[in-house]
Amino acid sequence: MTGQARFTIQPGGTLQGVLRVPGDKSISHRAVILGSLAEGETRIDGFLEAGDTLNTLNAFRQMGVPIHHSGGGRVEIGGVGLHGLSAPSGALDLGNSGTGMRLLSGVLAAQRFDSQVVGDDSLSRRPMGRVIKPLTEMGALIRSEDGCPPLSIQGGQTLHGIHYAMPVASAQVKSALLLAGLYADGETCVTEPAAARDHTERMLRGFGYAVDISGSDICLKGGGRLQGCHVDVPADISSAAFFLVGAAITPGSDLTLKHVGVNPTRVGVLNILGLMGAEIALSNETTVGGEPVADLRVRGGTLRGIQIPRAEVPLAIDEFPALFIAAACAEGETILSGAEELRVKESDRIAAMATGLTALGIANEVFPDGIRIQGGALTGGAVESFGDHRIAMSFAMAGLRADGPIEVKGCDNVATSFPEFVEMALSSGLAIRVRHD
Repeated sequence: MTGQARFTIQPGGTLQGVLRVPGDKSISHRAVILGSLAEGETRIDGFLEAGDTLNTLNAFRQMGVPIHHSGGGRVEIGGVGLHGLSAPSGALDLGNSGTGMRLLSGVLAAQRFDSQVVGDDSLSRRPMGRVIKPLTEMGALIRSEDGCPPLSIQGGQTLHGIHYAMPVASAQVKSALLLAGLYADGETCVTEPAAARDHTERMLRGFGYAVDISGSDICLKGGGRLQGCHVDVPADISSAAFFLVGAAITPGSDLTLKHVGVNPTRVGVLNILGLMGAEIALSNETTVGGEPVADLRVRGGTLRGIQIPRAEVPLAIDEFPALFIAAACAEGETILSGAEELRVKESDRIAAMATGLTALGIANEVFPDGIRIQGGALTGGAVESFGDHRIAMSFAMAGLRADGPIEVKGCDNVATSFPEFVEMALSSGLAIRVRHD
């Protein structure tokens, strides 16, 4: 099909049944990167087969890494070692993926060859200065006309370890520096102002690389080796979040999400929904490849508005669009602050969600670092996703509580993170239809 995709959601219904959402996007990116830089074979099961992660996979193929992707979430990588990448014949296109671009910048800054990384229109508007600055302090040479992609990275530089205190908690910046640190002389340390997702640290250890974690400091020394291994990717809690919220806001819903990653640095959505009164139960808790997983059962009920604790903000940074829908359906007001990071995602997610909520009859007030949402009755109406996959999927779930149909415009990028979203939503009870203009 061609044309711009849009969702139409008929009001009402409940979410029922058992789902397993696709593999975790953050872990899938990192598994491909570390598997490519490791020595020996790496096998990935549960790999997210979506636009963002496939772009990362293809970038390493362009740099000479033998990768066999047989579908069904299985990827086999013949690692070339830290110094085995070869110069790509053209620019590396990361599509819509800020994670892919920022993490690859850390790797490419240390290579012998020059490289250029590009993205789609949305990614080309996203600021990269916060990763360029510390990489430059390490000795990298990265050129960008306006601090946004495309990035031109000059090879042949000698990197040296630094101690970098991040001004804002960011797993992407932290990961880029740790990846560059694999190649740097001496020790690279990153100090976090608040806990951000720690998949890179966990996975480095899984690939046999020593990482020292002391309080808010994460350190490693350059010059080591990565050893290929097996990576089992859990279901993505960011993808599960839409269904968690959809079920939590809808009385009568009873939905179980299987084998979801519940890494402590990613469970802000569970903690926040719990504070709002959502009924969520964890079962079958275990650890897979160093990552904790569990089944999540959520039953619908009445939510209450809250002041979201600042400590939870970095633990739920990707899930706030969905949480804003929970706030819209809660009794009373919900207030978020300390979330400036939302301004520089695939869209300005504070402004984008505020615009959509207003169109659906929900009163809100926007701040530079957050928003106040007054819970109320959702009307039908048309909302714009601004090309942001998480905005699109969040407003789709709003249809469960709206009093009329909701139309969500600009939904093409849903395929970058969750290509099965519509199919799973339909199977669990959401009356959603896709149209291509």
